Amino acid sequence: MREWWRELSGLVLPVDCAGCGLSRVLVCPDCLEALGGAGAGRVRPSPAPPGLPGVHAGAVYADAVREVVLAHKERGALPLAGPLGAALAAAVLSLPGGAAGPPGGVVLVPVPSARHRTRARGHDPARRIALAASAGLRGKGVPARVVPVLRLRRRVADQADLGARERRENLAGALVASPAGVRSAAGARIVVVDDLITTGATLAEAARALRAGGLRVAGAAVVAAPAGSFAPAESFVRIRSTTRVGRKTCE
Repeated sequence: MREWWRELSGLVLPVDCAGCGLSRVLVCPDCLEALGGAGAGRVRPSPAPPGLPGVHAGAVYADAVREVVLAHKERGALPLAGPLGAALAAAVLSLPGGAAGPPGGVVLVPVPSARHRTRARGHDPARRIALAASAGLRGKGVPARVVPVLRLRRRVADQADLGARERRENLAGALVASPAGVRSAAGARIVVVDDLITTGATLAEAARALRAGGLRVAGAAVVAAPAGSFAPAESFVRIRSTTRVGRKTCE
């Protein structure tokens, strides 16, 4: 019921731009451009955790992009999955090989949220964005689908205040690939997806679990990453600072 009401209210009630606050528009043209994927490229945290696959991001996690991500993730602005999915689709297309893939097409495997987090938020942000991205990819002629291969097999601590090493320890062995998911994804090009990358510990654990399940991971893609994590050789768009300031992030 909560999810249904949020979807309905997002369609019929006046809103301000989630990125910059412009009145009566869900996402203004400038903020849509920031999420359009023009700056998609390779990212790598430093230090990178062992087993981290190649990761590409669709945008820099700053200013308008940060505001839109948090509005969707933490404040339940569900219609924002569309523009965030566009950034994720751009990241997938920027991976080596682009849209090329086996006959099984491209399978996006979202990193699962803990059940208590999903209940608290009323939705699963990574899965919702992945579904929007897969729809966008199909619109570009790329056979793409979302398969929830991964699940948590034990409770993990909230990672907000953990450093890189603590995150790796917290997540070590926490994910497992379901046999049904492995069968469904077999023969496809597997891309792990999430909304953000910080230390890379989550994506590395997800890739480990998929490999342990017998799947080959082609890479990982995220909506956004910190500017400093983009590879020096990659070009990306600096997002104009037009957003409300002083808001603390909580990813």
